[in-house]
Amino acid sequence: MALLTCHFFSDALEVSTAMTVLLPQTTHEQIGLTGVAPADPPPVLYLLHGLSDDETIWTRRTSIERYATEKGLAVVMPRAGRSFYADERYGAAYWTFLTEELPRAVASFFRVSQQRSDTFVAGLSMGGYGAVKWALRHPDRFAAAASLSGTLDVVGDTGVAAHVPHVWGGPPRPGSDDDLLALLERADLAELPALYVACGTGDELIDVNRRFVGNAVRAGVAVHSDLDRPGDHDWAYWDARIRDVLAWLPIGGVHHA
Repeated sequence: MALLTCHFFSDALEVSTAMTVLLPQTTHEQIGLTGVAPADPPPVLYLLHGLSDDETIWTRRTSIERYATEKGLAVVMPRAGRSFYADERYGAAYWTFLTEELPRAVASFFRVSQQRSDTFVAGLSMGGYGAVKWALRHPDRFAAAASLSGTLDVVGDTGVAAHVPHVWGGPPRPGSDDDLLALLERADLAELPALYVACGTGDELIDVNRRFVGNAVRAGVAVHSDLDRPGDHDWAYWDARIRDVLAWLPIGGVHHA
């Protein structure tokens, strides 16, 4: 597995930014790990960070490099600040960067699959929100999306806006394209990617995640949920669950329970 730090200029953000990227590499002599690079461009996972972190955090706190190596999976981890993956009212256009500019840059810089069936998105906390929002607003781009301990109801959880007043300039508007519960109600069920939602029972966001899954079920949206397992809002939980997510992803078109 090749580990790259890519610094590049973003027109959407009007500043230089960075992403950490893992690319499959076939290896035979590496002790303890055998890398596999598919003959075709590899499937790709966009993996999003949380509110207090950056593009390096997944490789610093988890074994994502080892887990992705076993799958022959490319992983793209962009920098998103404290943006909630939105075009900030008082800040930068992170939603435009994420959904328009970043995929173009990845396609330009790296040899990864451009097929929907090979493209996935996941994240933790703020990144779980970003992953689900991206999947619900652009379902044609992803085969699957996963949230770990996601902040999945930014309208109902009134404390969210207080942490990031620059993002929406106040509470996000109910029914807007930043309201995941509203997006669920408007979703075309035939178009949606597979969805995965996990949150530990000791996490302060467990009720938010249960509310999201309950709303999804009432809207007829199928969700693979893991909400009954012990766990806190921490890296021990996320390191274990990202491995579950990778096992669940339909890599090669095969979905695992």
